[in-house]
Amino acid sequence: MDRLIYTAYSGMSASMVQQRVIANNMANSQTTGFRAEMLAATPVSLKGSGLEARAMTDAEVRGASMKQGEMTQTGNPLDVAFNGDTMMAVQARDGTEAYTRRGDLTADANGMLVNGDNAPVLGESGPITVPLGSKLTISPDGTVLANDPANPDQPPNAVGRIKLASYTGSQIEKGLDGLFRVVGGGALPADENAKLVSGALEKSNVDPTSVLVEMVEAQRLFDMRTKVVSTARENDEKSTSLMSLSS
Repeated sequence: MDRLIYTAYSGMSASMVQQRVIANNMANSQTTGFRAEMLAATPVSLKGSGLEARAMTDAEVRGASMKQGEMTQTGNPLDVAFNGDTMMAVQARDGTEAYTRRGDLTADANGMLVNGDNAPVLGESGPITVPLGSKLTISPDGTVLANDPANPDQPPNAVGRIKLASYTGSQIEKGLDGLFRVVGGGALPADENAKLVSGALEKSNVDPTSVLVEMVEAQRLFDMRTKVVSTARENDEKSTSLMSLSS
């Protein structure tokens, strides 16, 4: 009976991981530029000299869906969206370069350009800073333009250019902070031909209806595996009872 219980328990653990992934995707269904996490479950057999009668399920987040999310026009000149495989470079909390599709940009109290996750936006020579109180616009190639409100007739000045990169041909992975990084370290090269859409934002690519269906299916599967454990216990008790009668 231990083999049956072991297999069922392993499946229950995988179902709990699946529920956490589903819950995280559902919680971020309205998060700008969010990429749905994808779970991969693989069977792992226990190797040994005896019969390979036990197998466990190894369930882990193996990546994220890079499907394009719906793009909406906001009219905000600091909102930017990206098409295809283009991503924006930002500075993660540990100081490393990371990449995101979240383009709801603002200038913080220190004049640093940050996105909705408060991650500094990187340019050609580090984080981009802008003059406080200036009127900002962003051109399709990522150039940040600042105009002095006191001199509206003067042409805007370029204060930096957002680093836009393409992940095509490179292996990237999503971290716990929601940012993407190059596997093994390093940075993606800037894509000089990449373009962004100003005044628009890309929604999360999570489909709430599909996630709800996945949640129900995962809960049912967990209940089925729980029932297997109960059945194994009942069989064990009945076997013990039969052995007692024979003695």
